Amino acid sequence: MNRITRISTLFAALATICIAAVAQQPDFSKVEIKVTKVSGNIYMLEGQGGNIAASVGEDGIVIVDDEFAPLAEKIQAALKNIGITDKPVRFVINTHYHGDHTGGNVPFATSGSTLIAQDNVRKRLASGGTAGNGGSVKMEVKPAVKAALPIITFEHDVTVHLNGEDIRALHFPSGHTDGDAIIFFPKNNVVHMGDDFVRYGFPFIDVAGGGSVQGMIDGVEKAAAQLPADVKVIPGHGALSNLDDVRAYVKMLRETSGVVQKAIDAHKTLDQMKQEKILAPWAKWSSDFVSQDVFIETLYNSLTGHAGQFVKHS
Repeated sequence: MNRITRISTLFAALATICIAAVAQQPDFSKVEIKVTKVSGNIYMLEGQGGNIAASVGEDGIVIVDDEFAPLAEKIQAALKNIGITDKPVRFVINTHYHGDHTGGNVPFATSGSTLIAQDNVRKRLASGGTAGNGGSVKMEVKPAVKAALPIITFEHDVTVHLNGEDIRALHFPSGHTDGDAIIFFPKNNVVHMGDDFVRYGFPFIDVAGGGSVQGMIDGVEKAAAQLPADVKVIPGHGALSNLDDVRAYVKMLRETSGVVQKAIDAHKTLDQMKQEKILAPWAKWSSDFVSQDVFIETLYNSLTGHAGQFVKHS
C-alpha cells in the first residue's frame, strides 16, 4: 500500500476500533468504491472499512462483508456497474462481528439480502459489550438492531451454491475474534481471509472478543494448507495478496509471539517488555494503529489469558 492508502485504511479501522475519542467519523459522502476483478466472476470492492468480496453472476450476487451502512447504495451501484447482472445481492456473509465489516447489514437486509455468519457473530452483535486487546485498545459495541442480525448461522461451516460455484464459509475459532469465518471460492481460486489476515501491519486481535494469537496462527496456517500455490488472497484490509504474503504474515506472528512468550517465561513484566523494545526486529510491521507497544500488549494478554472482559449491556 502507498502511504495515503495506508493512512486511509488505518483511520477506517480506527473509526470502529477506537483507541481514543480522537478518531473522527469518516465523511462517507467522499468515499468512492474501487472495484477490482480478482478472478472469473469474483471481484474485490474497497471503500471505507473491510474489503468486500463479491461473486457476481446470473444467479445473483453474494458479497462477503458490507463495510458501513452509509455506503450500501454506493456498494450496490458499484456491483451493478460491473455489468454482469441487474439481480440483487442475495446473500451477505459476515467474516466476523466488527462494525467495519457488518455495518451495512441493516440496509442490505432491508433490501432483501439474507445475512449469514458464524453463531458467535450473531451472539456478539445481539449482546453488545466492550471489546479490545485486553488493554489499551477498547471499543464499546452497542447491541445491534434486529435487522442487523444474521438469520442463517452455522457452527463449523456453510456452503452457498450460486453462480456455478460452491462458496464455502469455514469457521476458524479464536483468531481475530471467536466468530471468524474464512470464505473460499474454489472454482475461481480465491479466498477472503477476513481480519485473520490484514496488510496494515501488526494485526488487531480482539482478545476480549474471544480472539487469540495462537488461534490466528492456527487458523491461517490451516486455511493456507487448503489453498493452491497460485491462489488470490483478499485480506480483511489492504491490497490483493498471495500465499507468500500470508506465509510472511504467519512467520511474523510466530516469531513475535515466541519472543513475548520467552519474556513471560523469564517473568518479565509488560512494562519491561515495552521498555526493552523486544519487538524492534519487526519494526516494519508497526503502524499508527497497532504499534510495537500495542502489539506487545496484545500478545502478552493473549498468551497469559488476560482477555479483559466482554461486558454485556443490560
